[in-house]
Amino acid sequence: MENAPLLTKQTLFELLSKRFGDGDKKLSQIPDPNLLQDATKSAKKIAEAIKERKKIVLVGDYDVDGVSSSAIMVDFFRQIPYPLEVIIPNRFRDGYGVSPNLLERIDANLIITVDNGITAVEAANICKQRGIELIITDHHTPSDLLPDAYAIIDPKLPNCDYPFKEICGAQVAWLLLGLLKKELNLNIDMRLFLDILCVAIIADIMPLVDINRILVKEGLKLLMHSNRPSSIIIRDFLNKSVISSEDIGFQIAPRINSAGRLEDASIALEFLTAKTVEKAFVQFEILNSLNELRKENESATTKEALLCVNENDSVIVVAGDNWHEGVVGIVASRVVNQFEKPAIVLSCKDGVAKGSARSVGEVDIYKLIKANESYLTKFGGHKMAAGLGLEVKNIDEFRVAINKSALSLDKKDFIPKEKFIGIVSSDEIDIEFLELLESFEPYGEANLRPLFLVKEAEIISINSMGRDRSHSKITIRQFSHERKTLELILFYQLLEMPENRKLTCSYRVTKNEYNGAVSPQLIINKIYNY
Repeated sequence: MENAPLLTKQTLFELLSKRFGDGDKKLSQIPDPNLLQDATKSAKKIAEAIKERKKIVLVGDYDVDGVSSSAIMVDFFRQIPYPLEVIIPNRFRDGYGVSPNLLERIDANLIITVDNGITAVEAANICKQRGIELIITDHHTPSDLLPDAYAIIDPKLPNCDYPFKEICGAQVAWLLLGLLKKELNLNIDMRLFLDILCVAIIADIMPLVDINRILVKEGLKLLMHSNRPSSIIIRDFLNKSVISSEDIGFQIAPRINSAGRLEDASIALEFLTAKTVEKAFVQFEILNSLNELRKENESATTKEALLCVNENDSVIVVAGDNWHEGVVGIVASRVVNQFEKPAIVLSCKDGVAKGSARSVGEVDIYKLIKANESYLTKFGGHKMAAGLGLEVKNIDEFRVAINKSALSLDKKDFIPKEKFIGIVSSDEIDIEFLELLESFEPYGEANLRPLFLVKEAEIISINSMGRDRSHSKITIRQFSHERKTLELILFYQLLEMPENRKLTCSYRVTKNEYNGAVSPQLIINKIYNY
């Protein structure tokens, strides 16, 4: 904080430009899908199944990436056209991914998974016994034992030559469909799926660099004029002249996610694949209602979880009876934000605990969990997020063990990435400043929206705002010599005037659109020493 530089528009431009040394890639530079291990083999097998009129069943996942992957597949098969049966497991009845439990109600010649399957060893054996060919498409980290499937497409497989590994499940599915299009000699424009694809990339917190950056950029552009009914509803709901990655991450993704978290992901799939605007609207209204319910559940569980935290632990592990399984991932994120440590939140029922893990900084939570897999009945995920299951009686031993494993990590790994990049004088923050920031969109993982620092600024006034008056509008003067004041917004917290009337905080600058007028909006990220 002592060394925070004073930034001008020019120095900010130079600083942000360094994030993209090679410049932006073009869509034409997306690596050949043939480089994905087993992708060509899989495309040929699917094409053969279509030509022979075999029954194909798709098994998706209940998060945004899994639902988006399924939606892209549904749209593609509609355009062939060819019947595709889609099953997205119910989180509560079926558990995760293609499983022995799920296979009991599947009758198929060929099963394709999207965004799951890399750990489905038992399910693959059942498919083999029943004469069902299984094609797994996934992006999660493989374990040492791989399923015995017809084909496995996963960029993280040790022998996969695909040059960019950090792609989501929907991207793997989309790349496979690009090869299937060639096999079937179809005239389908693969760019027309980018409006759904960009939602998956953003929601699954993929790094917004390399090919992810151009796919999200083009996807957000397509969202603004696509005739897809769900895209029409999304842009009507957001009501903005330009849709940003944060609009998707904070407004749309939670609504799509809420279906699988609280009820059934088929509600979200029906929204994304709706054939009419009327149907999409009905589904989106249901998603809105579920999202409100999700917020209530999440808020109550977060309060309980925070009371269970052992603050001396490097990795926080908390558990509660009958906490809603669908919100434990979000609660884990809330705990991470509060304590700036990795967190694992578990819901316990009938002697079994299921939960989610979220990480911070450079800590690889998947590796830490894997190092202690002897305590677990199941686990899977990647560096920043994972899911796991274990018996309730083993929770305490697991907590001690994972904290012991964490002792070998460098303390610097635990430092959150959300660091401010400097101080900006009040006069610099104008429409031009906003346009400069917008030129480096989309922001997200690996290209974080810049955070700026306000240091011991004079607080002129604090007012409550919002429909329920639960937010704060803080007017400050950054430096005594400045005439211009700044307004900062603090969401979901009512700030009381400190005795010294000073404010030190980090904030981000976003675009505020109201009645056709555009202005910079300063949103507080974190308050220091308060």
